[in-house]
Amino acid sequence: MQKKLGMVIVNYNDFDTTKRLLDNVSNYKCLNQIVVVDNNSTDNSFDKLKEFESNRITIIKNSSRHFASGLNVGAKCLIKKVGECNIIFSNSDVIIKGEEDLKKLSSNIQSDIVVVGPTINEHGVLNRGWKLPTVNQEILFNIPLLRRYYQKKWLYYDEEAYKGKTTDVEVVSGCFFIVDSKFLSENDYFDENTFLYYEEQIFATKVKKKGKREVVSNEVEIIHDHSVSVDKSIKRLAKQKILKQSQRYYAKEYQKANKIQMALLYITDYLYRAVLCIRCLIRR
Repeated sequence: MQKKLGMVIVNYNDFDTTKRLLDNVSNYKCLNQIVVVDNNSTDNSFDKLKEFESNRITIIKNSSRHFASGLNVGAKCLIKKVGECNIIFSNSDVIIKGEEDLKKLSSNIQSDIVVVGPTINEHGVLNRGWKLPTVNQEILFNIPLLRRYYQKKWLYYDEEAYKGKTTDVEVVSGCFFIVDSKFLSENDYFDENTFLYYEEQIFATKVKKKGKREVVSNEVEIIHDHSVSVDKSIKRLAKQKILKQSQRYYAKEYQKANKIQMALLYITDYLYRAVLCIRCLIRR
């Protein structure tokens, strides 16, 4: 018997984009329930989204703005409503080509495969998962001149890896992915100590420690209007600060970084932000 399938969408001050996604998926029969979590928006998003509520669409307000908190609130609501299921977690700024794509993705969840992601098309660039970086690699990624070269060299898989129906990866993109609800609930859901970034790396670390697998589908492509929802509310420098706070939390708690490594993460972060400030001043 095919497992039930539900969807969690997190919204923050982005009604129009969330509405577009709801219009996209609201009639998909494969979805037993759609839960939209409004992450304490400061505009009227929640009130406008409530108009979409039905027996298949639930709109709830979260008191926190942490992305992982929104995912957890939505997942727990969904599990309570439909029971054990496969859960699609989605940013609001994605476009799904068709219902069959969701069925294909969900069918890849097995006893040993607990996370499945699609091929993500971000403005013509394909995101097909990446490797978990070490602390020392993260430090190098913070250095502007080295970032692009070493990320490509160390993080991404060779093109030949993406053959066949699926490809094993260590991390799938957090903008759209499917998780087995049983594995999620048995492993304390998502860590809520980050604000907006590194949720996928942290969860991937849990998956790896449990001896389970994450795969990306080479048959299903989802379009992502990358950072549309985030950039509406967070300026670039502020976003960079939040990103690096999450990076340091992940390094300390999940990679067990030592004091020297933590100091280097701080130093390289400040250097990178200084470069961003200079760029911003030059462009004015």
